[in-house]
Amino acid sequence: MPGTVLLLAASPLGRGRLVDAASVLPVLAAVPPAVLSGTDTANVVELADPLEPQAVLTRLRAAAAAPGPLTVYAAGELRLDRRQRLPHLALARTTPATVRYTALPWHWFRDELRLRPAGATTLFLDLHADADTWQALCAPPAPGRPFLLDCGRDAAVYGRIAPPPSRRGVVAPSYMKALATVLRSGRRPAAEDLHQQVLARIAPESAGTDLVLEQRGPLPGDPHAAVTEAVRAGRHAEADALAARLEQAAGFAHGPVSEEALHWTEVRADLAMLAGDAVRSCQAWMALAGTRLAAGQPGDAPAVEAAVDRAHHQWGLVDDPVRVRELGLTLVELRGRVPGRRDGAAEHVRRRLRAVRTSGGVPAGQLRTDPPQGATAVS
Repeated sequence: MPGTVLLLAASPLGRGRLVDAASVLPVLAAVPPAVLSGTDTANVVELADPLEPQAVLTRLRAAAAAPGPLTVYAAGELRLDRRQRLPHLALARTTPATVRYTALPWHWFRDELRLRPAGATTLFLDLHADADTWQALCAPPAPGRPFLLDCGRDAAVYGRIAPPPSRRGVVAPSYMKALATVLRSGRRPAAEDLHQQVLARIAPESAGTDLVLEQRGPLPGDPHAAVTEAVRAGRHAEADALAARLEQAAGFAHGPVSEEALHWTEVRADLAMLAGDAVRSCQAWMALAGTRLAAGQPGDAPAVEAAVDRAHHQWGLVDDPVRVRELGLTLVELRGRVPGRRDGAAEHVRRRLRAVRTSGGVPAGQLRTDPPQGATAVS
């Protein structure tokens, strides 16, 4: 099956730039696509110093939807937004004051890759952190909070995060350039072996200061693989039943509002979407958001925002006026607590509800209404 390769190099273009990320793209582009992917044939998507996070999200979402193996090569800079202190990949227009609006939230990687088959995704990362982000990455993780650069449990992740340069000036993405040099030999080693070869090449420069990223893919027998197999075979009820058992088991082992249990709740919401049941998917995402809010998570927490955004998207696919009204009343209340990243989400719900009440049905042209731009809608 053909592979997909996403080459992403991004860094701010103004003052304070840490790394010339795009300088690695000509070197990577000289590597045959099949070697980049580790498959017989591959499609390559290249993003050099992109301007808009939504444009990157669109390309990432398309790459994640490809059926074959996916390999992501990403070089750039990590910055924390001032409001939530969450890591973002800085883009061309990013400044310290505009991280939340002009950079790519790192959790979008995790969110877009979560539906891919276990073991089918590999990321190679060469990232530099500013002083604030570096301090946050090196701090001991809080109980129940994952490492800040979480890429999801089903992806293999290799690479490094470098501290702020000790001298003024812009540095090169040396890990990614060394990786491209190894691959230009025409042979791609196994991902873990490739990673070790690259680390050996940059050891004199890094001097043991980098945060090394090594997350192997899931082992055979991973329950996500069984769920994915059932979905691909069209056995949606079987997939949901398996996920329900795993959700219950995780609740018994870790607590009903633990991240382990809520992960399987998210999976079941996604399974309803894949089965074409927008009502059930919307209900599941709204229930999940309510559970997180009741557990004390703030309305701007990424997991809460994502749940409400996905509920909003699925609600836009419902065309039964009765269900539109029923679900919309709950959704508009949720939107009051979780407005999302951009203005207009709550008003979007109210506008559609008014239209349904006025017409007695779902007006033509609103059967597939999407949430405002910026919402993370699953496709």
